[in-house]
Amino acid sequence: MEATQFLAIQTETYKLGFIGAGKMAESIAKGAVQSGFLPAPRISTSIHSNPARRLAFESFGVKVLPQNRNVVEESDVVIFSVKPQVVRDVVLELRPLLTKDKLLVSIAAGTKLKDLQEWVGHSRFIRVVPNTPSAVGEAASVMCLGGAASEEDGELVAKLFGSVGKIWRADEKLFDAIVGLSGSGPAYIYLAIEALADGGVAAGLPRELAMGLASQTVLGAASMASKTGKHPGQLKDDVASPGGTTIAGIHELEKGGFRGTLMNAVIAAAKRSRELSQS
Repeated sequence: MEATQFLAIQTETYKLGFIGAGKMAESIAKGAVQSGFLPAPRISTSIHSNPARRLAFESFGVKVLPQNRNVVEESDVVIFSVKPQVVRDVVLELRPLLTKDKLLVSIAAGTKLKDLQEWVGHSRFIRVVPNTPSAVGEAASVMCLGGAASEEDGELVAKLFGSVGKIWRADEKLFDAIVGLSGSGPAYIYLAIEALADGGVAAGLPRELAMGLASQTVLGAASMASKTGKHPGQLKDDVASPGGTTIAGIHELEKGGFRGTLMNAVIAAAKRSRELSQS
């Protein structure tokens, strides 16, 4: 069925539902509310047993309903944020309610659009790979539109995820590599922040000061790379003066295979993403 035959979602009044109330759903919901993009009463989810998860969502005003079916019935846009191993069962269970007038979105890692569309029986589906910094409005998300998702549907989802960071569109065949880079990447950077702070402590800094400096240094460097448009190699050269402290540190990083190790981490995570999507 063509996208033009679907009802357009009313962007000023639509209701958003999360099937799956994990950390990523919380990050996106909280980011959308805190940015002022979507009022909390227009967002719902369902939590069956975990009081901590219920409290997490209720703490910023999201409605917690008794069952997943209640969330679907209430929502115009439904985001599947369950673990990949259960997404098929969840979609099939809710299929009678997942009508073509609802825009469906999946952030389940490794679950392909062709499978999602087959399970639900139509292709008004959009797949998004977000990452956890959505909780602080700095997500790096990528989306791909299903066969019957309209450009208007794409714009709605781009604005939703754009309210919690930056979003790109890409062919789905690139998604495993995207998972390896931006999906898993925050964990690599947390390791780097921890290591920088440990280095500061080893050099004599108090722990709290070292951690603050490490976090802000990474944030500042990322902002420079993002906002100046300069190649990171140029930015590195700008800091590394002849015979100075920075080039001495860079030399140690090069001896340790720093760049190759980070490249290998992205490749290993992308490979694992492919394995999971084929299992």
